[in-house]
Parts: sequence; structure tokens; C-alpha cells
Amino acid sequence: MDVAGKKVLVLGAARSGIAGAKFLAARGATVALSDALPLEKWSAEALALKNEGVGCLPGEAPGWLLDQLDLLVISPGVPAKAIPVRYAERAGAEVIGEVELASRYLKGRIVAITGSNGKTTTTSLIGEILKDAGVPTLVGGNIGTPLISLVETSRDDGWTVVEMSSFQLETIKEFHPSVAVVLNVTPNHMDRYESFTDYAAAKHRIFMNQAPGDLAILNADDEIVSTWARGLRAHITRFSVKQQLGDGLFLRGREIVSRTTAGEKVLLTRDDMKLRGLHNVENVLAALAVGLACGAAPDSMRQTIRNFAPVEHRLEFVSEIKGVKFYNDSKATSVDATVKALEAFEDEPGKLILILGGRGKKAPYAPLASLVSKKARKLILVGEDADTIARELGEFAPNLRAADMSEAVKLSFQAAQPGDIVLLAPACASFDMFESFEHRGRVFKEAVSSFGFRVSSSPENKESVSATGDPETRNSKLETRNS
Repeated sequence: MDVAGKKVLVLGAARSGIAGAKFLAARGATVALSDALPLEKWSAEALALKNEGVGCLPGEAPGWLLDQLDLLVISPGVPAKAIPVRYAERAGAEVIGEVELASRYLKGRIVAITGSNGKTTTTSLIGEILKDAGVPTLVGGNIGTPLISLVETSRDDGWTVVEMSSFQLETIKEFHPSVAVVLNVTPNHMDRYESFTDYAAAKHRIFMNQAPGDLAILNADDEIVSTWARGLRAHITRFSVKQQLGDGLFLRGREIVSRTTAGEKVLLTRDDMKLRGLHNVENVLAALAVGLACGAAPDSMRQTIRNFAPVEHRLEFVSEIKGVKFYNDSKATSVDATVKALEAFEDEPGKLILILGGRGKKAPYAPLASLVSKKARKLILVGEDADTIARELGEFAPNLRAADMSEAVKLSFQAAQPGDIVLLAPACASFDMFESFEHRGRVFKEAVSSFGFRVSSSPENKESVSATGDPETRNSKLETRNS
């Protein structure tokens, strides 16, 4: 793809937009970077692109500019149906995303992973499996590293492991993964899509350019994904935690098994995993399927999985304070992700203090009801959707309101008893109070660390937060005011 001399506009001045603009300018394109935010709110890295000949345009791109474009590159946060995007396309510009742009320059082959939940853990694990097996491997995409930044280090004999969101899949055209993985499809981003069908259709686009020599890896237990084998051109490998497949990878008791027409092999057991929860068994099964397809040896994969710890902000153990354990699952930004987080604590009925809330995605919280009733001692609600969560789940567990994350941690500890678990699994996006789910997770961990220090170092504070008596009685006034 020769971009020299072409007029290009990049929409979105975050990580992928900055990387895309820099890449295009270095190859001789005339590039402008646009973002809805005023210039004073742009990052220093974005503003520094002026020194590389990139124009910086705050606000909506003007029509006269959109009329002249050869290429429009949109960041994942920009909907493909946005008015400037549709205007530029009608005026004759090619419209693609940063991932599509990168794929036209990347060397080697691609493994692409998508799903409503588990993408980052699975992508990270696949990257480690391939690297440990001696395979030249790069990892990028929605996981945090713009794919375009990996072009220069890609190799003809290597693999690039790419985490793909539905937003990124909306704008692919020629993107061609040799191996495509779909972990699950459950309601998410209903604030962006008109229907669940539209969201699922975006996920299905991961297969659009696959050929008979490629591989599609599907979750046989997922109601939507399990139906997608029909009509795909690629070879199909399935995985399951609920059924013993005639051909594929599955969980049998505590054994993880690979079965083909040539026979079966136990690859490892759940005891080999540091990752909690049945959903993480699904992630491991998918990663093993990719590893086998890419030539990794079973013994090497087993050792990698034994050493693989939870990714930050994904059921991450933070600390234990006076017998109360704190876990950070800030990446649980959907209801289904929070369901999986609660299910991961299999032997803790009634012992969870669950921190919920943030910016809702217009999905009902009802799927959490039975798990909350069974597992939660109390809910700590925070953020824009706290009132909605209280209405939909309030009858299933007592709840308190917190003004911010620091207060949420304090109230959680006060509500807990020794042996309990405080779990941040918000079921909401973070953008009402934080820059990202990573920012939210860091603030939670800092609050836990700070609170733990105060409890252990201050006798007065220790006395107040560890007061004797029933925690329900301790918090009754707060609860009456805030519920």
C-alpha cells in the first residue's frame, strides 16, 4: 500500500491514532490528526506530531477537508457510522481502521482473538506460549500496543498475535488472520450498537477473509459462537468445558484434553493453572488450540501455563488485610464479565463484598441476581449507574453507596469479616470517573494499599474499622440513607 503523496486524515488522537499518523507521515503521506477534544486536552505525544509535519485539528473535521481525502483512518473509539466518516466515504475516500492499515504492511502470519470477555488474558497467554516455544512472536492490537507500531519488527517467519475488539473489526477490509479465535459473544456495548445482532455481526467479521487453509477456533459452549461453524471456509477447531468433543479440546473432570481422529492426549490439569475460574479454563483451551496449530510442543505449553499469572486488572490478587482478601477485576466492564468473575469464586458463598458501578452500557443487571444472592454479603455501589444497579439488584443483597473508590474500599472492609473477599468487578465502563479501566484498577489498588497501611500502622484506625459487633448493625444508618 503506497501512501506517498496521499492526503490522509486520522480520526482520534489516542494511542492508535497517534501511531497511525506517525507511520503515515514517515511514508510520505500528507497527514492531519483530528480529535473532538480541544488542543489543550491533547496528550504531549499527540501535539509533538506537529514536529513531524502532521497537522493537528481539534473539533469536528471541516467538510472542505473531508472532500479532498484519499484515505481516512479511524480509531476504534470513532463509530464507523459517524457523520464525518460517512461524508468522507461518499466523497471518495477509502475508510479503514488502524488495524486494517497495519495488516497491509505486517510480515508473517496473524493470530486474531476476539470475544466479549477473556480477550486480553487469552492473547497474552498465546503470546507467551509461542515465545516460549521459540516462535518469533509479536503481540498487539486492542491489548494496548497499536498494531501499526509492530510493522517494523515483524518477520516473514513470525506470528503477530492480535487482540481484536468489535470496534476494530467494524473497519477491516483485507485483514486476514491465518488463525482466528472467538471466545464468546454476550451482550456488550449496547450503547454503541443498535442491537445484539449488530454487535455479534461485528465479531463475526473476524472470519471474512479466511480461506480453506486457515483455522477458525470456536467455543462450542457459547450459544452464538457454536452456530458459526456452518458456512466458514476455514478448518474448524472447537473447545468446550461442558462436553467431551469428538474432535477438539475439552475439560474432562480436572483434565484438559486434546482429541483428534488420531487419538487423545491429556495436555495438563486445572491444578497446573494459576488462573481462577471456569472462564479461564476456556481461555486456556483456546490458547492451547492456537499453540498446537502454530507448532508449540505440549510440554512447552504446559510449563508456560504453569507460570502464567493473571493479567493486571483481571481477577488480580491485590492484598490481604486482617484476613480480608482484595481482588481487582476492573476489566469486568460488562455484566457477563462480572458473572464470570463471581463464578470464579466457587467456594465462597456469602463471603463476597462486591464493588459495582460506573458508566452503564444499557444492558440489564438481572443476570447477576442469582449469583449476588448466593455469593455476596454486601454490594458497594459507585458511579453513574449506582441507582440503576440498586433498583435491579437491591433486593438480592444489602447495598451501600460510595462517593469514590477510596470510600468504596473503606466501606468494603467495614462490611467484611475475616475470610471474606472484596472484589472490584464493576459490570460497567469506567469513563464516568476514570480515564480507562486500567486507571480505575490502579486507583483501587492504591486505595487498598493506602487503607491497609493505615489499618496496620494506626491503633486508633484499627480500632475504628475493626470494631466489635455485627457489621450489619455497624452500617445500618449508612445503609438506610444510601439504599
